This record gives sequence, C-alpha cells and structure tokens, in this order.
Amino acid sequence: MTEPDQSGVEWRCGVPISTRFDDPYFSLNDGLAETAHVFHAGNGLPGRFRPGFHIAELGFGTGLNLLATVDLWQRTGQVGTLHFTSFEAFPLSADALGRALQPFEGLAHLARDLLRQWGTGDGVIRLPGVLATVIIGDAQQTLGPWAGRADAWFLDGFSPAKNPELWSDAILGQVARHTAQGGTFATYTAAGHVRRALQAAGFQVSRLAGHGSKRHMSAGVLMP
Repeated sequence: MTEPDQSGVEWRCGVPISTRFDDPYFSLNDGLAETAHVFHAGNGLPGRFRPGFHIAELGFGTGLNLLATVDLWQRTGQVGTLHFTSFEAFPLSADALGRALQPFEGLAHLARDLLRQWGTGDGVIRLPGVLATVIIGDAQQTLGPWAGRADAWFLDGFSPAKNPELWSDAILGQVARHTAQGGTFATYTAAGHVRRALQAAGFQVSRLAGHGSKRHMSAGVLMP
C-alpha cells in the first residue's frame, strides 16, 4: 500500500520512501539491523569509541542512525561525550520523523527526546552522552566550509544511481579532507565509481558482505 503525505514522503507498508529520489529512507529489511551491520560494524564500532569520538554522516534522513548510535554508546557503557554531525539537504517534518521512528520501540525514549528538539532552528540535538548537530543544506555547499574532522563517516545518502550529486568525486574528496588521521567510512553501496572516488581521495577501500538482500557494501580507512 502506498500512502503519500506532504513531506516529500510516501509510506509503503510503513516504510518511508522519498518521492524526490524514489528511494527508501532505510532498509526494507530491518533498518535497525542495517545500521548495526553497515555503519557500526563497518566502522569498527563500538570498539573504537572513546570520549570525544566524532561521527559525521551524509544524509540524516529519519535520524535512525543517530538514535541507534546513541543507544549503542549507552549500552556499551561509554563515558564522556560522543559528537555526531549530520548533513541533510531535505529535512523531514517532525510528524514524518515521528511516524518513521515509531516502529523502533526500543528507541522510543530517545525518539521522544529527538522530536522534542527537532525544528528548533539551531540544529543542535542533545541526547544522553551525545551532542549532535544537523547541518541543513546541500552538502555541495555546506561540507566544504565545515571546520570539523570525523573519526568515522556514515555515508548514507540516497542511492548513487538516484542522487549522484551526493556521491560525486568532489563530495567524497571533501569527506576525506574532513576525516581525522586513521579515520574510517562505511556505506551500504558497493558501486564501482563510489569505491574508485574514495580510493582516489585517499581511503583504502574494502568490499564487504552487505546487509539483507544487498550482496556487498564498502568500508575503508584513510591512509596516512
């Protein structure tokens, strides 16, 4: 069943689909498991966590990756503050965000905190142990001026075939320039041009087993 709303989202069997890119916001085959497999395990988390660890993300979407990461930080008994910066060109409304997160009952307490702070205008979200910043705008303009450097990247934009601008050589070069020494990335896509662009930017790239029906994903580390 397909059900449109006013936020650029269609709902197909409860899963939000972007009408702009005709692509789901998270895996049709358990979005939470996809986050754990691709973005957490792909970046060696929680094993690399430390106070002040910084994650950056291309594509905030529904906020599922953020909430799953906050939950992981808490469940593994981390101390100090985790920093999380996300770049999002097309933010969802609070209603759409809430509806998308509703099935993830184990994250409900964190989702309530997120929704209470969503749309305040400053883009800062404070969750237990985590300070998150959502930078609204086209990453082609917002990523370059960003002063931060990430220890781990979640590359979670819509499919490279449907949103090629977010997977361009220029964007992935900026990802490398905003990565700390020894920093990593992980992404659900194993598209050849994406892997080649990341290699050209300075990452050692590996193709790994993907989540669910996806045969492969990509992960890598920035070389010195």
